[in-house]
Amino acid sequence: MREAILTARRLAKTYVADGVQTHVLGSVDLELYDGDFTSVMGPSGSGKSTLLYCLSGMDALTSGEVVFEGVDIARLDEGRLSELRAQSFGFVFQAANLVSNLTLYENVAVPGYLKRGRSVAQTRRVVDGLIERMGLSEVASHLPSQASGGQKQRCAVARAVVNEPAIVFADEPTGALNRANSLEVLDLLSELNRDSISVLMVTHDVRSAIRGNRVLYFEDGGIRGELELAPWDPSFSRDEAYVREREAMASAWLASLSW
Repeated sequence: MREAILTARRLAKTYVADGVQTHVLGSVDLELYDGDFTSVMGPSGSGKSTLLYCLSGMDALTSGEVVFEGVDIARLDEGRLSELRAQSFGFVFQAANLVSNLTLYENVAVPGYLKRGRSVAQTRRVVDGLIERMGLSEVASHLPSQASGGQKQRCAVARAVVNEPAIVFADEPTGALNRANSLEVLDLLSELNRDSISVLMVTHDVRSAIRGNRVLYFEDGGIRGELELAPWDPSFSRDEAYVREREAMASAWLASLSW
């Protein structure tokens, strides 16, 4: 039996603007399991990204709870919530959101110095390893403006995992990349997942979603379906037959849900 690493119960989110209420999430129940790669798909405006923001503590809930390591993060004050995000969660977005006046190396290193119980020397070793793993050694001293889109996004992935998080939350991490760079970023997320980092990824792309061993279909603020797949095998990442078989399974399932 898989162990739940994060649990949402009756999670609801309503935005109010000019006196008008917009219900984005409606009483969502969800468990994320330790070591899983969970993909979330659904139409634009269905609430996928809002779900990710609420689960990760980036956005406040209207009601319900999100429990991580026995603590309802919705009840934490901003200081404790910021500490939780820094120590236990990693984030990758469609835009790399790197600090423009820091080098790629520094963009990874600076949040790494916030890790509790780790010396500066240990952090530098972790950063050095990530820079090499992400294929950034030759451009580590470059500013973001001097890097390609793929290099910046790989740097963002390194920054997300520099503090060895329990969960990486990825919101359309390949949405602004070409196919080659998308594959590189997806390969890195898959490798990290095999290193026991849980991943929750929001995506519109079926070929990205099938990297997950679990795909959720989200519509009208709730989970409408779930597909279980075998864990992704990185040795077949460039095997078109393997990819097409998974893609066909996911596409048929999505079609049954009127995707």
